[in-house]
Amino acid sequence: MIIVCQKPLKKLKINGIALFPFIFVRKPEDKENNVLINHEKIHLRQQLELLIIFFYIFYVIEYYYHFFRLKDAYLAYRSISFEKEAYAMEDDGGYLKSRKLWSFWKYR
Repeated sequence: MIIVCQKPLKKLKINGIALFPFIFVRKPEDKENNVLINHEKIHLRQQLELLIIFFYIFYVIEYYYHFFRLKDAYLAYRSISFEKEAYAMEDDGGYLKSRKLWSFWKYR
């Protein structure tokens, strides 16, 4: 389910976020942004694979690992394996149909 949530996402300076089982987007027109929605759906699949809670634990651990290594919040975010996979495949609308289990692992 896609939910428009303008104020909190604007404060976080993000256009979308996947928090299982929902996708929150900042603007109503973002619901029609196929690339953004596909990116977030990839995250939903990753969350399911890791039983949701482990996704968030590994996401935070990996973020801080890269943050302390790179000393840059944005580069740390982009270095997270979950994000690498989602950004690499967000343009492929059929990716989730052919995606193999734990595909994020090859982006480590």
